[in-house]
Amino acid sequence: MQHSQRPSSRGHLLYLLVLQLLFAYTIAYQTLSDDFLRNLTLAESDFDIHNQEGLLAPILIPRVSGTPGQAKTQQHFVNFFRKELPDWTLLWQNSTGTTPVTGDRQIPFSNLIVRKEPPWTKPGQANYLTLVAHYDSKFKPDNFIGAIDSAVPCAILMHIARFVDKYMKQMHEEMVALGELGGTVPMDMGLQIIFLDGEEAFGPAWTSTDSLYGSRSLAEEWEHTMNPALSNYRDPLNQISIFVLLDLLGSANPRIPSYFLPTHWAYKNMASVEDRMRKLGLLETKPARPFLYEAGKVPNQFTKSFVGDDHEPFMKRGVPILHLIPLELPRCLAYSPG
Repeated sequence: MQHSQRPSSRGHLLYLLVLQLLFAYTIAYQTLSDDFLRNLTLAESDFDIHNQEGLLAPILIPRVSGTPGQAKTQQHFVNFFRKELPDWTLLWQNSTGTTPVTGDRQIPFSNLIVRKEPPWTKPGQANYLTLVAHYDSKFKPDNFIGAIDSAVPCAILMHIARFVDKYMKQMHEEMVALGELGGTVPMDMGLQIIFLDGEEAFGPAWTSTDSLYGSRSLAEEWEHTMNPALSNYRDPLNQISIFVLLDLLGSANPRIPSYFLPTHWAYKNMASVEDRMRKLGLLETKPARPFLYEAGKVPNQFTKSFVGDDHEPFMKRGVPILHLIPLELPRCLAYSPG
C-alpha cells in the first residue's frame, strides 16, 4: 500500500512500549518498576540493516506473496523460533486467491501463527494477547522492499517474543509450583504472534477485494472453527483478548493516535510508560515529543474513522483492536501511483 525506504535506528524503540501492554497481562497486572525500565536493553545488531544474522536484515528483500523472496522470509521466521524459542507452537493457515494482475492463477497466501501459553491450558481455554504485523511486500513497483511496511514491525515482534519468553516461563513455573493451575482469565493468558500475508494490493488501487487476503481468510476460518465442547471460548476469535496491529513503524518520531475507545485503556498504559521512560532519560528522540500523544483523549473525541489495515476483518467480527500506526505518513513514505 505504501512505499518505504530505510528504517530509523530510533523508531524501533517503540517495541519497549508494547512490552508494557504484554506485561500488564503476563506479570499479574503489575506496573513495571523504574528499575525494570532502566535495565531494559535493545540488541542494536538485531536491527542493523547490514547484519544478516540479525532479525531485520533478512526481511529487507522483495517478498511478494507466492514468490521465492517471500518463501525466504517465511524460513527466516521458522528458523528463528525453532532455534531460539523451540517451545513456542508454530501453525500455518493457508489459502489461495486470484488478483487483478495475475488473472486466473491462484496465488498462495500463508499466515504464520506463533503461540506460547500456560502449560496447563487445554484447547480453547487460553485467551491470547495477540501481536500482529504483515510480512508481504507490494507487487509494484518492482524490487519494492517495504522496510517499515512492514519488515521492521515483524522484527519488533520477533524481538518481543525472545525478550518476554523468560518472564512467561518463570511465571508459569512459579504458578505450577504453587498449584495455581489457572481457571481465571488472567492466569490463562497466552501470547499469540501473527505474521499475516497478502495485506498489500496487487493492482494500482487499494480495494476491499484486492487487499487483506491473508487477514480476511484467517478471520473467516477462525469464525467458523469451533473449539471443543466445554471450552472457555467458542472459537479462536473469542480467544483474542486484544489484537495489537503494528504497521508503518521504524521511521523517526512516529506520531500514533488512539483510534478506538474500547482499547484506549491499553493505549493510555503504553503512553504512561513512554512518559516515564522519557523522564528517566531512556528515550533520546529529538524533538522530545511523545509517540503516543493522545493519552488524554476523552470518549466524545473518538469517531468512526480509522486507517484501513489488517485489523478490519477481525474488527468486523467483534475483536478489540489496538492499531499502532501513524496517522500521517512518515517522511520516508509516498503512495505509489494510483
